[in-house]
Amino acid sequence: MNVHLVDGTYELFRYYYALPEHLDADGVEVSAVRGVLGSVLSLLEEGATHVGVATDHIIESFRNEMWPGYKTGAGIDPALFGQFPLLEDALEAMGVAVWAMIDLEADDALASAATVAAADARVEQVVICTPDKDLAQCVTDPRVAQLDRRQGKWMDEAAVREKFGVEPASIPDWLALVGDSADGFPGLSGWGAKSAATVLARYGHLDAIPPDATTWDVNVRGAAKLSATLEAKRDDAALFLDLATLRRDADVGAVDDWKWRAPTAEFANWVERLGEPALGRRTERLAEQR
Repeated sequence: MNVHLVDGTYELFRYYYALPEHLDADGVEVSAVRGVLGSVLSLLEEGATHVGVATDHIIESFRNEMWPGYKTGAGIDPALFGQFPLLEDALEAMGVAVWAMIDLEADDALASAATVAAADARVEQVVICTPDKDLAQCVTDPRVAQLDRRQGKWMDEAAVREKFGVEPASIPDWLALVGDSADGFPGLSGWGAKSAATVLARYGHLDAIPPDATTWDVNVRGAAKLSATLEAKRDDAALFLDLATLRRDADVGAVDDWKWRAPTAEFANWVERLGEPALGRRTERLAEQR
């Protein structure tokens, strides 16, 4: 079997900005929920059998206590933010496993589920459906791959190396050096994507980089300055590394919990609320086939 893990937060943002407004009978915006349900249903119609969707039930997480500049829910359109709980409930009614994260983040749930699935001998491949660069650290040939469904881009280990210049296991170290504007931490001054990739391609991890640039077995411009910055900011680098490292102990259950069988009786109410009768017909037809 194959397992498909979907970044529900990304999907909700994607469809909110891609689709026109759609209000339910109470005047609540539900366009993004409609879009994500249709997307997940398409995944099932394409043959996916075991599917889990991770969401950020609240945007803040334990990482906000570690770094004051870490991303928050500030600035998110209330019409978008209000669709998170709606999506979670609608997906559950459709019969899809949902991990709504509060202390951890959706990315941590995806990493945890990928770890659980990869440890199950019955699973041939784990497909993490998101373009988020953080999840590249989970890619492991031939079991775990990353897929940007919107652009149809497949990421195995070779693709990660081509895109970032480092192995998947070095992605947290790379992010610690260059920073991650989406997550709100800056990285180290002077370190860019190319210099970080060059050094980490040789040494793998921050703690393996020699303190003296004259001993570096790598040709990188401004090595002395980069080395000095790293040594002066080791504590910051360690913190950023911790921020960028996905947790893999979220409670996501077991692979058998993620098998899609059929929608619940409650799903008919969601179909009506969303004004999507075709979604109901497609789901019923798929359940009959399964």
